[in-house]
Amino acid sequence: MEAPPPPPTLRDQLAASWRAWIGSDLEPTGPSWLQWMWTLLVCAGIALVFTLLNLAFNIGRRPELWLDAGWWWRAYRANFVITLVISILIHLLFMVLIPWVTPRRIRRFSPAQRAVFFTAVPLSGLVVGWPLGVWLVSQAGLGWMRVNATAVAGSAVLGLVISFIIFLVFNAKAQQALAEKRAAEAQLRLLQGQIEPHFLFNTLANVVALIDYEPRQAKQTLTAFTDYLRASLGGLRRDAVPLADELALAEAYLRVQASRMEDRLHYTLQADDDTRGALMPPLLLQPLVENAVLHGLEPSLQGGTVQVTARQQGEHLLIEVRDDGCGLGASRRSGNGIALENLRERLRQRWGPRASLTLTAAEPGTRAELRLPLETS
Repeated sequence: MEAPPPPPTLRDQLAASWRAWIGSDLEPTGPSWLQWMWTLLVCAGIALVFTLLNLAFNIGRRPELWLDAGWWWRAYRANFVITLVISILIHLLFMVLIPWVTPRRIRRFSPAQRAVFFTAVPLSGLVVGWPLGVWLVSQAGLGWMRVNATAVAGSAVLGLVISFIIFLVFNAKAQQALAEKRAAEAQLRLLQGQIEPHFLFNTLANVVALIDYEPRQAKQTLTAFTDYLRASLGGLRRDAVPLADELALAEAYLRVQASRMEDRLHYTLQADDDTRGALMPPLLLQPLVENAVLHGLEPSLQGGTVQVTARQQGEHLLIEVRDDGCGLGASRRSGNGIALENLRERLRQRWGPRASLTLTAAEPGTRAELRLPLETS
C-alpha cells in the first residue's frame, strides 16, 4: 500500500472540466457554473470568428471598416448575441435530455445512435436559436424576416456546415470512447482472468494437505475456492456488478485465506441494505481485500482482522477496507503499488476525479477508502 495521492491542482481541475465540456461527457466534471463558463468563452471565440468573416466579405468594398471601432462593436455584439442564444439553447437541451434519457442508456447507444443524438441536439438549438438571436439584435421586432434571400441561404448553409462538423467531432469521440472501453475491458480480462499462480498453488496444496487429516476443512476450503473462481470469472463478463456481488467475491476470498491462516485471520463484512444494489465495475473491491491480507496481516505473527464496510454518503458510495496488521510502512516495502495504480486508472477512465482511492494509517494497520459515484440499476 502507499500514501494517498496529492489532491488535484486547480490546473488539473480546469483541464478535466474542459475535456468534459469539449467531449460532451454525460456526467461533466466540476461544478455546473464551470461548464457554463466554457460555453460563454466558446461563444466569445465563435463570435469573433464570425466577425472576422464578416469583415473579410466587406473589406473589399469598404476598406475603412478595419479601423472603424463602431462597426467592430456592432458586428461583434450582434454575432455574440446570436451565438450566445444558440449555445444557451444547446446547453439547456443537453441538461434536460441527458438525465431524461439517462446516461446509462446513452452509453449503450451504438456509434450511429450516439452520433445522431449528439448532432440532433445542437442542430435543434441552431434551428431555434439562429432566428431568435437575429430577432434580438434587429432594430424592429421581426426584422430578421426582412433579411435578403442571399443572407438567409448563407445562414442555412452555414448551419448545415456547423452541424456536419459537430457530427464528425462527436462521431470521432464516440469511436474513440468505444475503442478505449474495449481496450480497458480486454486489459481487465487479461489481468484479472489470470489467477495469481502462488494463490492457486498454495490453495490447492493446502487442500491436498488437509484431505488426509481434516477432510471436512479440505472440503470447505475447496468449496470456498470454487465460489471465488465462479464469482471472479462471472464478474468479468459484465460492465457493472452490484456491490452485493463484490462483497460475495471478497467473502469467498477471505474464506479461502482463513482456511490457510486459520486463527491468524478474522474478518467482517458489513453493508447497508440500500447500498447492496449499487453498481460498480467488477473486481474493484477484491484487490483491496487481497492487499489487506497479504501485505497487512500475513507478515504479522499474530495476524489480525480485516473489516469491510460500505455505506452511502450523499451521492457517493463509500467502501472501506481496514486491517490491524503491519501498517503502511511495512506494506510499502513489500511492493504492491502496481495493483493500486491499475485500480486508480480504472476509476479515472470511468469517473475522472469524481471517484478516488485513498490509503491512510489506521493505528494499527491500514485503512483503504474507495469513493464512487452512487449508481443504481
